[in-house]
Amino acid sequence: MYFVDTIDVPGLGNRGYLAGGAHSAVVVDPPRDVDRVIAAAAQRGVRVTHVVETHVHNDYVTGGLELARLTGAAYLVPAGAGVAYAHTPVADGDAVEVAGGLTLRALATPGHTPHHTSYVLEDAGQAVAVFTGGSLLIGTVGRPDLVEPRLTARLARAQYDSAHRLADALPDDTAVLPTHGFGSFCSATQAAGGATTTIGQERGANEALVKDVDTFVADLLAGLDDVPAYYAHMGPVNARGPAPVDLTPPLPADADEIAARLAAGEWVVDLRNRVAFAEGHVAGSLNFAAEGQLATYLAWLLPWGRPVTLLAESAEQLAAAQRELVRVGIDRPAAAATGSPTAWVRTGERPRSFPRADFAELTAHGNDSVVILDVRRDSERRDGHIRGSLHIPLHRLRDRLAEIPDGTVWVHCAGGMRAAIAASLLDAAGRDVVAVDDSFDAARAAGLPMARITPAEAQERAAAGAAVLLDVREQDEWASGHAPGAVHIPLSALTTGSDLPPAAHGRPLVVLCRSGRRSREATTLLTARGADAVDVIGGMVAWAGAGLPVVGGGTDGSRPTP
Repeated sequence: MYFVDTIDVPGLGNRGYLAGGAHSAVVVDPPRDVDRVIAAAAQRGVRVTHVVETHVHNDYVTGGLELARLTGAAYLVPAGAGVAYAHTPVADGDAVEVAGGLTLRALATPGHTPHHTSYVLEDAGQAVAVFTGGSLLIGTVGRPDLVEPRLTARLARAQYDSAHRLADALPDDTAVLPTHGFGSFCSATQAAGGATTTIGQERGANEALVKDVDTFVADLLAGLDDVPAYYAHMGPVNARGPAPVDLTPPLPADADEIAARLAAGEWVVDLRNRVAFAEGHVAGSLNFAAEGQLATYLAWLLPWGRPVTLLAESAEQLAAAQRELVRVGIDRPAAAATGSPTAWVRTGERPRSFPRADFAELTAHGNDSVVILDVRRDSERRDGHIRGSLHIPLHRLRDRLAEIPDGTVWVHCAGGMRAAIAASLLDAAGRDVVAVDDSFDAARAAGLPMARITPAEAQERAAAGAAVLLDVREQDEWASGHAPGAVHIPLSALTTGSDLPPAAHGRPLVVLCRSGRRSREATTLLTARGADAVDVIGGMVAWAGAGLPVVGGGTDGSRPTP
């Protein structure tokens, strides 16, 4: 008999694992706060005999070295990882016995990193689970662009080969147990799917196993989003060997010290929820709520090495935040305070506040007289945004505050958490701000004008005579099938300065291409020319997929395909 316990790290979107038999166990990719792992092993009544890493991690500080030291376990690290401390190098095919009849076998799976290694757990010689780290994830794979830009395309192809190696080598009922992919930015995409999977399930659904290699690589590289800034520090820390964790309480700070640290340019971080922060906070403090992705976003935005003072509503909230932050290398807060803002401001001063609102209130206010700031990532904005809004992703906002026009700033994200962080940054900079605490899905329903519209909305506007459909695909694509009533001009002609077709002169335009990429480019160009233009999400692929009519493209009576 064997067991596999999950060591969840939800704030980072990762998992570690404790697996073993009656008396001994192995730990795979442990988090830095190893007391959790030791407690899990004690509950099972097993001794940790091996600690293994699938790769040198880029998104968190590993607890592997410290766990091996505390337990006396052998520390297995993939050969070629280039670490600076004593360890047992692991090569493809190496195997260790974990418990009676239970074996861990290494399988080289480069792609997320050049040295990446997966580990197959075998019970009596039969594969029962595979720890895939950043290789085969649920529905996707680990991103290949975290090591060296010149290696990215090569590693993307290696990810494809590694996924197929796992699928070919293992039975369908083998449990797939990845480290990344539960919200981690180490995942190439945030694929939909359940919390568990098997080789058989991935064989029929994982993008690396259902696409040909060229399509997979092209799609993978096109979908890569920004890399959190702090990732640049994680690999070197893990290669050198992380220091032991210190979770003792920070030095207490009174109101005078908090003010002094702010005056010195240090960061004072308020861990309370965004509602409480908006209602009252220390002027100049920043809101990174403890219950959100605290570690990811604070480490991403904080200038590396800048001292941090933490403000919490309770000692328990403070301790939990400390634990989150050591996982990304923010080891010791400079100071801390618990309680409420009335105790954190000096005598004679009052807490600062700013309003919160929803998208319906923004509509009622009138969006022509305010600055609407969208702090979502580029990939999110591509799927739709409020027309006329300013876009600065949250992780770039600190360095681009000067780009925001004068006036009250209504800041939004996808759900409210990042907008709250952004609002605190703007408030600390002295700007008048309203935090939009609402789901972005509500923006369209509230009647705000969208820069991108659905195929159904596009057809409705064209049918009502409110806009002209403008197809910017090339001639052969247009001829293969297009929306009824659309007029045509290729993007290639627009970019060389060609005039619009007469039917489109002076009319609102709804721009179509095949999938939505070229139409975004065309809409930007047309807007710069002074045209009233929006584009269609998903282009003609989405149009046809929605069952809307397509004309042209053949004489045999069959439905044309865009």
